Amino acid sequence: VNRFCLVSHLAKSFRGKLSSTFPSLSPVFSLSILSIPSLLKAIFSVDPNEVRSLIFKKEDVNVQDSEKRTPLHAAAYLGDADIIELLILSGARVNAKDNKWLTPLHRAVASCSEDAVCMLIKHSADVNARDKNWQTPLHVAANNKAIRVAEALVPLLSNVNVSDRGGRTALHHAAFSGHLEVTHTHSQRGIRMSKRHMEVVRLLVSSGAEMDCKDKNSYTPLHAAASSGMTTTVQYLLGLGVQINQGNIYGNSALHMASYNGQDVVVNELIEAGASINQVNERGLSALHFSACSRQGALCLELLLGNGANVNIRSKDGKTPLHMAAVHGRFSRSQAVIQNGAEVDCEDKNGNSPLHIAARYGHQLLINTLLTHGANTAKRGVHGMFPLHLAALSGFSDCCRKLLSSDFHIDTPDHFGRTCLHAAAAGGNLECLNLLLNTGADFNRKDRFGRTPLHYACCNSKSQCVFALVGSGAGVNELDERGCSPLHYAAAGTEGKCVEYLLRSDANPGIRDRQGYNPVHYASAYGHTLCLELISRETPLDVLMETSGTDILSDSDNHALISPLHLAAYHGHCGVLEVLAAGLLEVDIRTPEGRTPLSLACSRGHQECVSLLLHHGAHTHTKDYTLKRTALHVAAMNGHSDCLRLLINNTDTHNSVDVQDANGQTPLMLAVLSGHTESVYSLLSRGADVEAKDHWGRTALHRGAVSGHEECVEALLQRGASVCVCDRAGRSPLHLAAACGHTGVLGALLQAANALHTHTLLIDNHGYTPLHWACYNGYDGCVELLLEQEVFKKTQGNHFSPLHCAVMNDNEGVAEMLINSLGSAIVNTTDTKGRSPLHAAAFSDHVECVSLLLSHGAQANTSDTHTRTTPLMMAAHNGQTNAVEVLVSSAKADLTLQDTNKNTALHLACSKGHETSALLILEKISDRNFINCTNTSLQTPLHVAARNGLTVVVQELLGKGASVLAVDENGYTPALSCAPNRDVADCLALILNSMLPASPLVSITTLPASPRVTMATLQSVNHYSNHQSKGVAFESPPPLRTDHTSYCRQDRLLCVSPDDDNEFNDSDSETY
Repeated sequence: VNRFCLVSHLAKSFRGKLSSTFPSLSPVFSLSILSIPSLLKAIFSVDPNEVRSLIFKKEDVNVQDSEKRTPLHAAAYLGDADIIELLILSGARVNAKDNKWLTPLHRAVASCSEDAVCMLIKHSADVNARDKNWQTPLHVAANNKAIRVAEALVPLLSNVNVSDRGGRTALHHAAFSGHLEVTHTHSQRGIRMSKRHMEVVRLLVSSGAEMDCKDKNSYTPLHAAASSGMTTTVQYLLGLGVQINQGNIYGNSALHMASYNGQDVVVNELIEAGASINQVNERGLSALHFSACSRQGALCLELLLGNGANVNIRSKDGKTPLHMAAVHGRFSRSQAVIQNGAEVDCEDKNGNSPLHIAARYGHQLLINTLLTHGANTAKRGVHGMFPLHLAALSGFSDCCRKLLSSDFHIDTPDHFGRTCLHAAAAGGNLECLNLLLNTGADFNRKDRFGRTPLHYACCNSKSQCVFALVGSGAGVNELDERGCSPLHYAAAGTEGKCVEYLLRSDANPGIRDRQGYNPVHYASAYGHTLCLELISRETPLDVLMETSGTDILSDSDNHALISPLHLAAYHGHCGVLEVLAAGLLEVDIRTPEGRTPLSLACSRGHQECVSLLLHHGAHTHTKDYTLKRTALHVAAMNGHSDCLRLLINNTDTHNSVDVQDANGQTPLMLAVLSGHTESVYSLLSRGADVEAKDHWGRTALHRGAVSGHEECVEALLQRGASVCVCDRAGRSPLHLAAACGHTGVLGALLQAANALHTHTLLIDNHGYTPLHWACYNGYDGCVELLLEQEVFKKTQGNHFSPLHCAVMNDNEGVAEMLINSLGSAIVNTTDTKGRSPLHAAAFSDHVECVSLLLSHGAQANTSDTHTRTTPLMMAAHNGQTNAVEVLVSSAKADLTLQDTNKNTALHLACSKGHETSALLILEKISDRNFINCTNTSLQTPLHVAARNGLTVVVQELLGKGASVLAVDENGYTPALSCAPNRDVADCLALILNSMLPASPLVSITTLPASPRVTMATLQSVNHYSNHQSKGVAFESPPPLRTDHTSYCRQDRLLCVSPDDDNEFNDSDSETY
């Protein structure tokens, strides 16, 4: 219903929207300026002589008032051309703008002063000047009926279609204001029209205006005419053949607009012209919906019904026109739609009938009409509620009385087991409640949650209903499924009268719910001091809590895990806390995690609660059970400096501020880590130890270096914190600041260090310096700071140099900075395994870094000392295609170099299945001997490529002359290398041998000279190649493995019978 009302409001306020989007310049010029400059007084007195006198006395002609308006603005407002000319000739700025960006020309146009406008134009006033609404003087002229002014402005404009901030042209303003002559002026320039008035429409149409044009909200002239009731205009537009059913941005047609605004004559015209009566907008609402709910839509509704409008049409939320009439209480219209066949008990998407809606909004007459026409009072709506539920919930007693007289069973529940009495109690209307009670409603009936009407009345703080229900005999100690009594809900509410009356009626304040909470907990959690005081007067709090100064968790599962003190402290209810602290002996009571009320109050920053707890003897050094943190830790880490000062001032010992948690962290460390400067200063002022270490050997300064809070670091350094102290990993604050990229902190640490005299302080346990860390993470600013220190320009620490670190992570800028600062010689430095920075860059495939190193003289063919791997080998082995391409193309890397296993870069690329890298290397190889070079396992690149299924690489190798009969240390040819294991390879060899007329154990030169066999042999050799055999002689392959010789009888293999020959000829060539 609310969504419909919003859409309807948009339709209803069509004219109002246009007014708001066409802000006109008010002709009022505030007279408060008369009390400011004397020149303005003279202008408003229309005294040219006085103005001349003041100008002669050097009065500032450009003086501004509080709204930045000048004397020229005032003269233009008055329309005094003589004074305007006098001011301009005396140096007044003709295009000066006030705080709304209005120029004097805007003011003159608003005053409809043709003489003033002409004078300003004569002196070069900007006719295209815009105010803050982007309106030009022409917009203002159109708004203020300044016809002659408009005629003066139009010839000077380059474009009369300039729009304001709302997208409206001057013609929009003129059309909306209905100024015939102004519109005529514009129509001669072909401007299109989008709004009202018959005379204007005719003029524009005669000039070729488009009649179906739309504004930003897709309103057409027909929409505008229909909404305002311009019948003649509507007739004229319809006669021109405009689109009658065109919808606006909300889907509303002209019929929707006319129906909602009660324009019955227009509705009739539209219907006669063929408008779609049942057309719906984006919400599924038809014109009948609009006319059913609008204030003036009665006649429109009759016209629509008389012309066959669908009375049961449903919107997207399931509402019919009868629902809409019920929402707004349109009694006569509801009768009309019912008489025309509307379904009385139709449901919307929530299941509500029109009777539900009428009951919800209290429309008694409409209820009478619906009941008269047979509406079902026992029909269920939303959540299974009946119309009586909704009437009682909304507090309409007359509607309840009407619905009760319809033989409805009063205790019938909804889907949640709630009766009408539950609804009345929640709604809080005493008259409805008494009506239902007098009718015999059961006041002790429970819903599905075990709640009686008294529970609902207490929960909603309906004191009058509470009095009535208790007075009728409702049980005050009845419990719902959660174990809550009405007193629990009353204590959580805002009305103390409910609590007081329940206690007087013998409500038990000691009852606990299933979580162990009693009404004291509820009052504490919601901060209702009055309710808590009323309960404490009835029964002492220590008796209710069963504490006697001990832990409330000691003896029973029925006790709450959290005390009322914790709830009040956490939520900052100081008044409640004071009542509790005065009534309970123990203020250091703990949660299962060991948290005290003081700790919770400090975590939330409730200063008054902290002060109150300390006043009642709360201990500041009580630690929780998990992290062993005190209230000092909690206040410091959360930055609640006021709470922290209260705690510090209430500590007895000097070392209390250095108390450590389970990880050895002090409050100072936690405050620095979170960047709470004020808390840091408070702790330092009480002597907090800046050199204290946690279990990892880190100080507060280490944490400041990591978090990057410069003010905290400065505070620590002022107190003498050491920048060279190292943690268990050997890292100083300098290391951490450099690693995290906190340039400001690093600068402060370096300045405090003054000079680094020992190398051990700059190297961590892995040999890395702060420069290593800054380079690895790519922090240019930190690297620049460190390189300004002489100590970092020396080679020290881990041999995996800062340049290695930089190129490893693709930090090209840092790498270039290192080379420029330390010299090009560093590009060939090696680590302990002999790997250069080029190795690192190739390993990570950072092409820019590779190119940078090569441009500064990096050696592309250097090998490491561990496996004799070159940068190219490393790139090929890891499939770093870009690095491979740069090294083989730009650096001309030596492709013949071999590692300790005699693998070339081509071997390594093929071994890991890096096809693209292998092909890049093959492009640079033409030597057939290199193609067939072997590693320590006697494997050629063809063996390796075939084993890994690199089809394209194999084809390229064969094309470059790779031997297909080369054998490795196991006696396998490249073809047999494709087998997944050695057993399969041997089986494959046996099969191939049985298909050939000669044994592979015999030299190829001893094969029979049969042309047929020779051809087959050549085909087998060239199965993956498109060229003829190169005719290269190879060594005879060695025998098969000894453990399989029994399967390889030479006498059988050497015997070639005619049957064998036929079998060979019949074999499948593809399988072969």
